[in-house]
Amino acid sequence: MKLEENAITLHRILKGKIEIQSKITSGLDEAFQGNGISGAEESKEDNSSKTLDLIYTPGVAYVAEKIRDNKQLVYDYTSKWNNVAIVCDGTRVLGLGNIGPEGALPIMEGKSVLFKLLGGINAFPLCINSTNKEEIITFIKTVEPTFGAINVEDIESPKVLEIVERLQEALSIPVFHDDQHGTSIITLAALFNSLKLVKKDKQLDRLKIVIAGAGSAGYGIFRLLTKVGCCNIIVIDSNGPLYAERFDFPTLGKYKKEMALFTSIKHLKGKGMVEVIQGADVFIGVSGKANLIDEGMIRSMEKNPIVFALSNPHPEILPPAALLAGAEIVATGRSDFANQINNAAVFPSVLRALLDLRIRTLTDELMIAVARAISALVDLEHLNRDYILPSIDDPRILPVVSSTIKDSMEKHIEAAVTGHN
Repeated sequence: MKLEENAITLHRILKGKIEIQSKITSGLDEAFQGNGISGAEESKEDNSSKTLDLIYTPGVAYVAEKIRDNKQLVYDYTSKWNNVAIVCDGTRVLGLGNIGPEGALPIMEGKSVLFKLLGGINAFPLCINSTNKEEIITFIKTVEPTFGAINVEDIESPKVLEIVERLQEALSIPVFHDDQHGTSIITLAALFNSLKLVKKDKQLDRLKIVIAGAGSAGYGIFRLLTKVGCCNIIVIDSNGPLYAERFDFPTLGKYKKEMALFTSIKHLKGKGMVEVIQGADVFIGVSGKANLIDEGMIRSMEKNPIVFALSNPHPEILPPAALLAGAEIVATGRSDFANQINNAAVFPSVLRALLDLRIRTLTDELMIAVARAISALVDLEHLNRDYILPSIDDPRILPVVSSTIKDSMEKHIEAAVTGHN
């Protein structure tokens, strides 16, 4: 109750967690100093007047004309290079469900703060009053000129997956979806280190992995796992395991069908979590359902099981119960337990790199490289069952992610040039 009261009190006092701050000080004269602008030797009064002429009319017209003739100069002459739009319709916010754009606003403001603190990025929460897929796509296309990247956030699945896919094809700037991209990257990083601890890091193709939740996060995790060589994955939605022979397969959406067709275990008719989790090496929960699995299910898993119960704020199983039942490594999305798997460790650094390098598309290969780089920040000497990931505010994450993405892009370009020659 105290947490609730304190959070409400803080928000009431602050009346919003973000604000726009000018780079030009109230005196308007510092812009002259040390920047090679003629007139710096004049009085403060003269400088203030001249600075106003430069930042607005009439001087800014010259800048506008330069950008008109060469649109790429907008990155050099405006804040576009460092602006991110956080677009949300409020239909699937945290574990709260459909709370509307107004309810989503304080959460998106909080995310803006994390962007600034952890990545130095100006992130604008745009909580919009439409849940229509086509209107959302049109809106994002319309605001593209102002931003260097788009962060699609807390929009219901599977609608959001198509929105992201279509925008990635249509826009000239990167589109990042935190549930799909951020969660999958940090989950994969945690899995890499967990597998080292249980000595299964060389057995990706033999692991049995159960993913509870077939929404954005489940789909994103599924995709990255397949890309690193995992081939025995069962994804479960509210109707049970996805597989090609399931009764409702013809009516499944594009993304659930993709997961169902991949499932290597057929004839799952009538099977539920109790049967499917038996013999699993890894359980990954992104279902949004508290207490989805119990101690008996953990005991039925393979020896030294890995359990990632990531639903927030109420995980699929609480860590004490999972550990008591024999789980070797347990992680949640919460900060009050060991091994927090939180996409806040990813999105500021990844967006920072995409903005700085002006990369249009975040590929699966780049995401895997970032996951490996983040996992490597926990060296073997310190890696243990209660420490599989660096903390979300670890200052090493930003530079290592930037360098990893840059190196990966350079290798990709070099390979393309070599192949062309």
